[in-house]
Amino acid sequence: MGYANRRSMEASLNEAQLLDTQRAFDSVAADYDGPRGNNELIQRMRITMWDTVRKEVPAGSQLLDIGCGTGHDALEFASRGYQVVATDWSPEMVGRTRSRAAVAGLESNIMAVHLGVQQLDQLKDEFDGIYSNFGPLNCAPDLHAVAEQCARLLKPGGKLVFSVIGRICPWEMGHYAMRGRFRRASVRGTRGPAAVGMNKHTIWTYYYLPREFYRAFGEHFSLESYRALSLFMPPPYLVDYYRRRRHWYERLGRLDDRLGALPLLRDMGDHFLIVMRKR
Repeated sequence: MGYANRRSMEASLNEAQLLDTQRAFDSVAADYDGPRGNNELIQRMRITMWDTVRKEVPAGSQLLDIGCGTGHDALEFASRGYQVVATDWSPEMVGRTRSRAAVAGLESNIMAVHLGVQQLDQLKDEFDGIYSNFGPLNCAPDLHAVAEQCARLLKPGGKLVFSVIGRICPWEMGHYAMRGRFRRASVRGTRGPAAVGMNKHTIWTYYYLPREFYRAFGEHFSLESYRALSLFMPPPYLVDYYRRRRHWYERLGRLDDRLGALPLLRDMGDHFLIVMRKR
């Protein structure tokens, strides 16, 4: 797919669809700190992200969090000495982040801002690293514009660490196909924004292969690495499988850790974790 066509596809989200996504996340903000947003499988993926950011960006640095949710990641990094500007398109999520930072005594390390991924041009600071966890960038209406803004906001040599919802999730395809829900099993193959339901609302979502995602950033960033997240482990919404046979699934988790960065395997999984460096 050519650059012009790809950009047109990404830019197709309209204001109403962006507001749909905002309302969906507003509706779950009150309980997103619990199992909906932080069950065992989600936490396992979070730790991989945290370890990667700490490896790539020294403590004490200035970080930008794109799509902060209720602030799990921002609080983790703030507690380790980073200065974090935490942004989200959902005002309810931003409110939860501010409250949690106050309770933790980390207000001096976290500035939470109601700002969507499509509004990064409003930021004026410079950052040592930018991260985004659990797919906020899948909701970006124009990924090339995000790449341009990240390049503007990052200091020379700065790093991007993004957790992105992938296009090929064997667990999801198998789970829904076995139940005869073939349309749901193939939703990640949608070209263009897919309507994904959450709490009686709609999240408009794009799905990517890692190299497909990177193409939007290639002009400004070099690709450092990428790996699968939850390839052998089930995706977080199937956490009941894990809870029934924890020891067995922990073995699959070790396969994720050992094999998730290998060629071919790293192109699959519920999410992929990609690291890029500003040229």
